[in-house]
Amino acid sequence: MDLVSLQRCEQYDEALLNERLVALLQPMGGIERFVSPGQRVLLKPNLLAGKPPEAAVTTHPALVKALIDLLHQAGAEVLVGDSPGLGSFERVAEKTGIRHAVEAAGGQLIPFGETRRVGTTGTFRQLELATAYLNADLVINLPKLKTHEMMTLTCGVKNLYGTVVGAAKAGLHLTAGHSKELFAGLLLEIALARPVALTIVDAIVAMEGDGPNSGTPRQLGLLLAGENMVAVDTVAGRLAGIPPQLLSVELEARRRGLSGTELDQISVVGDLALLAANPPFALPQGLDVQFGLPVFLKGLLRNQLAPVPVANKEQCTLCGVCRDACPPEAITITKNALKVDSGRCIRCWCCRELCPQHAMEVQRSLLLRLLERLR
Repeated sequence: MDLVSLQRCEQYDEALLNERLVALLQPMGGIERFVSPGQRVLLKPNLLAGKPPEAAVTTHPALVKALIDLLHQAGAEVLVGDSPGLGSFERVAEKTGIRHAVEAAGGQLIPFGETRRVGTTGTFRQLELATAYLNADLVINLPKLKTHEMMTLTCGVKNLYGTVVGAAKAGLHLTAGHSKELFAGLLLEIALARPVALTIVDAIVAMEGDGPNSGTPRQLGLLLAGENMVAVDTVAGRLAGIPPQLLSVELEARRRGLSGTELDQISVVGDLALLAANPPFALPQGLDVQFGLPVFLKGLLRNQLAPVPVANKEQCTLCGVCRDACPPEAITITKNALKVDSGRCIRCWCCRELCPQHAMEVQRSLLLRLLERLR
């Protein structure tokens, strides 16, 4: 039975984090069970974009520092790496406070640049992932708990999409982003290509609403940890009050026969009342909730049923970030106006995820609004 540990932690206080991290890992044998002296341990936080810690977009630097301190006590050498969705690694590390935290703790920042091809047994056969991630003696996954417009929730499994480097992210979105099921399978294959030793979730201040970049910070006051990141994600989804049928990664993991998808088969250590103690998270505006229509009908009515991104003219600066990041090249900028080709758009919401001005909004058709009222 998979074990997931819960621990109350109401704030990012250094002494409190050090104490609660030890308590969080104690049911699993402590950090010493995972780390041997002299090992090179890579921490993979969520460094989506260069936002301050209080925006709740990225893993909080205080948690990163606390874990580095704990790993140093166990005799490990600690690296911290990622490939941000928006901006250079150096700029994002600076803006988020991660650079200062890592340097203060004596860790080493390592941008994901070089890649190596790895084979998988799934649909995608081969994947190009960051060499630094593949070469580390041990990887600890450090996601932020957030809602996600495409996948509903981003936690442990989704966080490892950051091991895909740079423009390759857009290429994989184009290949798999037209289908939640296919994209969920891709995320699982990335996660399985190089299993991590441990997943520790920053859910002290999570994010709800239009995550992963434009949502609202949500005080949850929790840390989660487990060896099976699918089980960790399952528990995280229950903490967020999200209906299991909306969690595509969990559904795909169950379809593939992976463990950790059933709450009654997970040993949750901690205050079990926490699983039902919070009001459900607000969900993203752009979420496709699947109205139970036949597949052929969804295809015929795709543009009428699916929300589409549109630019708020007052907020849009025509910087071109969304256009350059759009996997199917559905966005154009002409005559001082930004346009989205709804026929080409695959509803991956990369434009909303990466827009520095939060200028991309969700537009629903009249038919879609009617169906939402009837649900």
